[in-house]
Amino acid sequence: MAFADVNGQRLYYEDTGGSGPVVVFSHGLLMDHTMFAPQVEALRDQYRCITWDERGHGQTAVDEPEPFSYYDSADDLAALLTHLGVESAVLVGMSQGGFLSLRCALTHPDRVRGLVMLDSQAGTELEEKIPVYQQLISTFMTQGLTPEIGATITQIILGNDYSGAEYWKEKWAAMFPANIGNNFQTLAARDDLTERLPEISQPTLVVHGDADIAIPLERAKAMADRIPDAELVVVPGGGHAANLSHPEPVNRALADFLERF
Repeated sequence: MAFADVNGQRLYYEDTGGSGPVVVFSHGLLMDHTMFAPQVEALRDQYRCITWDERGHGQTAVDEPEPFSYYDSADDLAALLTHLGVESAVLVGMSQGGFLSLRCALTHPDRVRGLVMLDSQAGTELEEKIPVYQQLISTFMTQGLTPEIGATITQIILGNDYSGAEYWKEKWAAMFPANIGNNFQTLAARDDLTERLPEISQPTLVVHGDADIAIPLERAKAMADRIPDAELVVVPGGGHAANLSHPEPVNRALADFLERF
């Protein structure tokens, strides 16, 4: 177990080591570093793969969290790189992990060699979804992970046919209610970076499942159109966590993209 005491946080991370190009994976809301196990397994022989638990998640979570923004998380990531002696890395971010990775590319551009936005977006949540999510989170915080809540979160993130759903349900059931609410507030209050996308100068890959019900594919296409020379790979049948439900095409897209570094 490895922790980095940086930026006022105690961040849990795992590092495969090695001398290859560094790739840092940042997870989505309600997930943790283990969601990238299929990618680390596929890439670790050629790349130094770093995964970590973000604020309010996994082994980084604390009982009494303070409010934070994804700019704070971007600073956490930059500080983690410094702690590990890494000058720059390719950032791979899934959903929320993409939100903070995009902000890291904007606020710490010298630390980012490349950017992969996996089932993520530059904009804010669709207005009609906010009250639905708020009700879901409120019930989750007060009643715990009921079968209905578990099924709904599974459908949104993993899809109905993902065989590893029970693993994640156990993790969700163990989350501190304060973290659930705090994490959602960060998600709901984030700013819109759409107009800043032309500032991204790093090579960028956008990977998105065409069955993602959390973030419509159209938003990924719009993001790729605005980032200079960005590539878009659509994963047929892929949901929100396409890297878990459809690891093979995601891994191929990552491997092809990483060959240039």
